[in-house]
Amino acid sequence: MKSRRAGPPDGGYGWVVVMSAFFIMGLTAAVLKNFGLFFLDIQSHFGVPTSTTSWVTSTTIATFHLGAPLASVLTLQFSQRVVIIVGGLLAASGMLLASLDLSLPWLYLTMGILQGLGISFAWIPANSMVSHYFVRWRPIVYAIASSGECVFAVMFSPFFQWLIEMYTWQGSLLIIGGLQLNLCVCGALMRPLEVQSSLQETKDGLESNAVAPPPKKKVLFQCSLMRKPELLLYILFAIFAAACFFIPPLFLVPFAHSLGMDEYWPALILSALASADLAGRLICGWIANMKLWRNLQLLTMVVTLLGVVLLLLPISHNYWALVVFALLYGFLFGCVVAIHVTTIVDIVSLEGFDNALGLFMLFRSIGGFIGPPAAGWLVDETNDYSSAFYLSGLCLISSAVFLVLADRLVERRKVLEVEVLQTINEEEREAGNVK
Repeated sequence: MKSRRAGPPDGGYGWVVVMSAFFIMGLTAAVLKNFGLFFLDIQSHFGVPTSTTSWVTSTTIATFHLGAPLASVLTLQFSQRVVIIVGGLLAASGMLLASLDLSLPWLYLTMGILQGLGISFAWIPANSMVSHYFVRWRPIVYAIASSGECVFAVMFSPFFQWLIEMYTWQGSLLIIGGLQLNLCVCGALMRPLEVQSSLQETKDGLESNAVAPPPKKKVLFQCSLMRKPELLLYILFAIFAAACFFIPPLFLVPFAHSLGMDEYWPALILSALASADLAGRLICGWIANMKLWRNLQLLTMVVTLLGVVLLLLPISHNYWALVVFALLYGFLFGCVVAIHVTTIVDIVSLEGFDNALGLFMLFRSIGGFIGPPAAGWLVDETNDYSSAFYLSGLCLISSAVFLVLADRLVERRKVLEVEVLQTINEEEREAGNVK
């Protein structure tokens, strides 16, 4: 009997992995999404301009992305379980230390670097596990896992606002840090596929008298992926898109306050946005699973529409108009998130997914690092929060151009592969006829 490795189960324990990833998304990305609730309090506490305060969130976003290649390498070297547990400890430590309120640079270090690195170490392996456990249902399963970000964001918006009023923003960070310790529990549930198949491999190996070939050495980082022009174009899309992804959640609350809204109204807008985000992820994941369009085509459509919505959002001057645009933004943003990671598999295949995801997140950090401070600078210069949304919309529409080009290259590569395969088959037939 030959030794064999178990393939993706497309179910079974994979659903435990999906639920664990669901909670990981909620305890990382949903917390980051609600940083805007702390914005005005931190700005008022330290008496600094908008652009200076924006660097707290910008540092978190940049570290989250910059830590992605390291998270990918550590995942391949150890396991997703170990890296997620370490990420939970780092994220919790960042919030706990930030609550000490020593200085604004201290927040850059704790809420920025430690929190960002913790989010990266938890988020990257969680996405990796879901992609490896499922093939047939990958788009919809990833949408379900990523929807944890939305479900938790709906609950966290009013909850964080209540925490700030009851315990100040410093006490709120302390409590949030305690909540993020649950990331370690989620990590412990992440059972690698190698562990599942090892017992079968051992059993098969004992039954076989043949000497098993030596295991292949793991390639920790495939730099050759950077030679793929379609991946480079997708990375350019990521840079431009990331420059705007984190601007609306950060400036939506201050924009609502500038229109005269106070207390819980801005927090309720964030909850409505998160609800629409959830619907967008599930619906778009379902549509992607139906294969009506190629993933890159579907992504191009929703990214363009999202950019248009952000350009129109500043025309809303009352609560209900702002809610409508927030719902549209949330739904389309959810559509983008549902497929923008799984699309990487279409570009580099599953074998290169872990490394490509690390590269994708690494270069995306450029946009995430520049976007919020640039938007903050525009707000300071114009004294109008609308400029932040204009910048966000223009960046998104520009990013769609790279998606169109990447889609054409991927399709051209597939056509060439089919032609090469047909040529090989014809040559084999001719050789057989000659014999």
